[in-house]
Amino acid sequence: MTEHRPHTATQHDYIPAFGKDALLPFYDLLTRVLGMGGNYDALVAQAELADGLRVLEIGCGTGNVTMRVKRAAAGADVTGTDPDPLALARCQRKAHGLTGIRFERAYAQELPFADGGFDRVLSSMMLHHLDDDVKAAAAAEMFRVLRPGGVAHIMDVGGPMTAQDGYAARRMLRNPHIAGSLGDAIPRLLRSAGFDAGVVASRPHRFVGRLTFYRAVRPA
Repeated sequence: MTEHRPHTATQHDYIPAFGKDALLPFYDLLTRVLGMGGNYDALVAQAELADGLRVLEIGCGTGNVTMRVKRAAAGADVTGTDPDPLALARCQRKAHGLTGIRFERAYAQELPFADGGFDRVLSSMMLHHLDDDVKAAAAAEMFRVLRPGGVAHIMDVGGPMTAQDGYAARRMLRNPHIAGSLGDAIPRLLRSAGFDAGVVASRPHRFVGRLTFYRAVRPA
């Protein structure tokens, strides 16, 4: 949910949850209605987390994936980033009383972290919001902040989505933001940043058309 846009007094330079600040209080409820919980769980399981790992989620929104990361590996050091301060405030409330988890305001293409500082980077439903140049910068930042041998795990709309995936897919295919996430666009993006990347799984989704899971390794 991170995207630079021209700034005006009434316009964010990022996309808020579901596109509007007013919808933020309903974001978690809506993600449950949309059946996203099992997909978040699949992304976290894919990451093969363990205590002691340093884990970053980019575009964490209200922290649904970040909190699952912490539950999956209580001894991991977990950081969530998002440009939306209202979403981050909700994250802080969810994480109240927990240790080894923090949230920072940051853009995917301008991460405020040292090179090689993380073992895992996760991204859920964020890349398709980005313009192509910003998407390339975000992929480069993922590569930079991962240690050699570190792995990025990504879930996003698109991949091998076609009109045969149903009504939601047909609507999504008309969305100009989705074009850069179709077919092998995301693996190609990740490889251009230096990763060894590929598709882990892809599944139709009633409300967003198709979700595809990617794994990208920074070579050791």
